[in-house]
Amino acid sequence: QVQLVESGGGLVQAGGSLRLSCAASGRTFSMYAVGWFRQPPGKEREFVAAINRAGDTEYYADSMKARFTISRDNAKNTVYLQMNNLKPEDTAVYYCASRYSGAYYFTGRASSEYDDWGQGTLVTVSS
Repeated sequence: QVQLVESGGGLVQAGGSLRLSCAASGRTFSMYAVGWFRQPPGKEREFVAAINRAGDTEYYADSMKARFTISRDNAKNTVYLQMNNLKPEDTAVYYCASRYSGAYYFTGRASSEYDDWGQGTLVTVSS
């Protein structure tokens, strides 16, 4: 089990950028796949992006693929989500989640595939 703490959220104007961080505890973080999800106000949680344990395989939701980039630094036990050209519809609480992954290329896209979750960080995009 790992503990996850998100940071980097805030208020940004449309067209701006933010980089979210997901810091993890534990010495075996390199064995965990990580996903980012978001929950817009009044809506269901949705998948954003995922990265495998080594950081060389990524998967994105189609609507975000051109604007968001997921990456990780296992030496720092941190996963990042770079968000560019933000839109008001990107306003949401963003969560990172992890799962111990025996499968090298695992990049889960369903929230049920992940075991540990952070508390979330709020991103607000103004028009």
